Amino acid sequence: MIQVESRVDVADNTGAKVAYVIRVLRRATGKGKFTRPTASVGDRVVCSIKKALPGGDMKTGTIVKAVVVRTRYPVRRPDGSYVRFDRNAVVLIDDEGNPRGTRIFGAIARELREQQYSKIVSLASEVI
Repeated sequence: MIQVESRVDVADNTGAKVAYVIRVLRRATGKGKFTRPTASVGDRVVCSIKKALPGGDMKTGTIVKAVVVRTRYPVRRPDGSYVRFDRNAVVLIDDEGNPRGTRIFGAIARELREQQYSKIVSLASEVI
């Protein structure tokens, strides 16, 4: 459950390391008493790059779109099981939904395949 002002890791090789969520796109409000928009696995967010490697494609302060690939908040699957990760992470994408980087670091959730992000799934080292 990622919301506005969350800091997330960037799980690709674009040079960005930490991103700051400034908008959640096309998503309803959160569960329970929270009424702010929240993002889960497979949702798009708009981020600002807060920390980047020198000489990388992304510079600090760049505004980019990203898709959430890992969340600490558990995601319920249709079979009743839950999947949860250690850290929140995103992958930077362009306007068509294709990843900007050429490699994806770490495991990603299987729910991305159903969200039509097959290019990200094919680049990932492990799909859980």
